[in-house]
Amino acid sequence: MSRAGQDREKLKRSRKRSESSARWLTRQLNDPYVKQARADGYRSRAAYKLRELDEKFGLLKGKTRVVDLGIAPGGWSQVVTQVCPRAEIVGIDLLDVEPLPGVTIFKMDFMDDDAPATLTGALGGPPDLVMSDMAANTVGHKQTDHLRTMGLVETAVDFAIRTLEPGGDFIAKVLAGGTDTQLLALLKGHFTTVKHAKPPASRKGSSEWYVIAKGFKGEA
Repeated sequence: MSRAGQDREKLKRSRKRSESSARWLTRQLNDPYVKQARADGYRSRAAYKLRELDEKFGLLKGKTRVVDLGIAPGGWSQVVTQVCPRAEIVGIDLLDVEPLPGVTIFKMDFMDDDAPATLTGALGGPPDLVMSDMAANTVGHKQTDHLRTMGLVETAVDFAIRTLEPGGDFIAKVLAGGTDTQLLALLKGHFTTVKHAKPPASRKGSSEWYVIAKGFKGEA
């Protein structure tokens, strides 16, 4: 193909790209965390969110059995394998995830009835950390998107309370406004400390926050 033909092909492809997609691509190309993730061998910039939260809250220290809900593409589990190389790690996601050394990955819906037993069975014992970076696919309606994602958070909290060993920890992505009153009360009733945080790696314009619950008291 001639140079002119190549230029036309590029222009044709760019015209098909939506304005929002173009903004996302530009942001990705100029994001220092994205560049650093490539340099450090991480599958996503989200790895730095967990690293930063771990530095602040000590989430990964001494962990031996970890569940990663919404594991794709695997950045969080990569961090766990580095900090806790002897830990058993089990992840689940609807999306395909490339194999990750030291991590058992299931392609299935966490909302399926069989998912909790599948995860705990593969782990070989109760987890001492449940991590959730799950978020529902957006439909463009702010309130609907918030409710759908918080529904996933509620399911993750229920799983954590049912499976965590005493003293275990829980972390989950929530949206602006944090955890709702009822869910926050539930967490405070089962964990020694519950806090919200927004790590520096979270984009300033993002509505995401994280809820960190430490010191599981055991089921009442």
